[in-house]
Amino acid sequence: MFGAPWICRRCMNTYLKPGRRRLIRFASNESHGSFSPVLLARARDMASEHDRLTDQTAESFDAKIQKRIGELKRVTEALREWEASQNAIQELHALLRDPTTDEELRELASEDMASTRTELDLLSQNLAASLTPKHPFEDMPCLMEIRPGAGGGEAAIFASDLLRMYKTYCARKNFRLSIMKYETSDGDNGPGGEPPLSEAILEIESPGAYGQLRSEAGVHRVQRVPATETKGRTHTSAVSVLVLPSLPATGSDGMSMSETDLNDPESDYYVNPTDVRVDVMRARGAGGQHVNTTDSAVRLTHVPTNTVVSMQESRSQHKNREKAWQVLRSRLAQARREAREDEVMKLRRGVMGVAKMGRENKVRTYNWGQQRVTDHRSGLSVYNLDDVMDGGYELDKVIDSVKTWMGEQEMQMLLAEEEEANAAPKKK
Repeated sequence: MFGAPWICRRCMNTYLKPGRRRLIRFASNESHGSFSPVLLARARDMASEHDRLTDQTAESFDAKIQKRIGELKRVTEALREWEASQNAIQELHALLRDPTTDEELRELASEDMASTRTELDLLSQNLAASLTPKHPFEDMPCLMEIRPGAGGGEAAIFASDLLRMYKTYCARKNFRLSIMKYETSDGDNGPGGEPPLSEAILEIESPGAYGQLRSEAGVHRVQRVPATETKGRTHTSAVSVLVLPSLPATGSDGMSMSETDLNDPESDYYVNPTDVRVDVMRARGAGGQHVNTTDSAVRLTHVPTNTVVSMQESRSQHKNREKAWQVLRSRLAQARREAREDEVMKLRRGVMGVAKMGRENKVRTYNWGQQRVTDHRSGLSVYNLDDVMDGGYELDKVIDSVKTWMGEQEMQMLLAEEEEANAAPKKK
């Protein structure tokens, strides 16, 4: 067909039907859309497993196999699109190399070739993203702990600002949110007359909240002139934000999570009750006649790790005990996950070039004088600080940039693992 001496543009468009044209638009020459052979082999292995399991369940149903098929589906679809575009580029090259190809047809193919280079790069990124292992807590609700750090009263005021920012953000995202703990400390009141915040714990109950907000963990630094500053000097303060996966009341299958995870010693959420010391005491702070008259406050201490959780928000000791156990399980689950990641990180740091960004590190700066918010992981700066503090779309940009950065780092980790695994048999 391509040997015809002349083909008009309308006939060309007719020949390139939508499905076929889509494949050609993803085509590229060999210098674009390149992909690591190691990761490509991994993707093909996963696609083969997907096809084999699909054939295996054609006549019978198995829940575990279906779950695995679902995990492999994204990689399989991304790989098939990537391979189809590679095949399409070969057709374009053949068309351009054919000396009998009409000049107008050659011009169309050249235009299509140029426009698809960027698109194939995006397709390669999609394939790489599909290979990145899903975080085990990705789809879970989360707890967000906010505590002022260095900076005294200004740090407490900024902690209140961040609390309002995340509350507004969650409201815009339609995340179900409740304040599990809110404690104030003695000191000068903030600009609105509220006492300084010493600790707040938000419970964000919507599924997937942890995956959306886990990048917020770390030290948030503020640079501004405090309301109490008389000489106009800029102060620097810091607030610590910790994001933990929260154990939902029921699992995806409708069973109580206490039946599926809490009693399983292999689960991250398992806590041996004999390892926990329980203390009850009278609540402290403002609260009327109830305070200091009943033993409603609860403090849990996980002896092996010396992790301490106290709760006194409710008048009911039972409710305080239940919330304290929830926070303790979440903290221990996160610690276990981080311990496993640290073991792998020792092998990966040479590839990443940077150490792990944890809660002890500065992750973001809020500069009031420049109306600037800079994330030090992704390197993105936005100059609409008011919208960020209002939980607006500028905050979305910052969070999305960090998620992209984290995906790139995880992709480099995965590549390092695959290369090491392939090199191991050669050493033997």
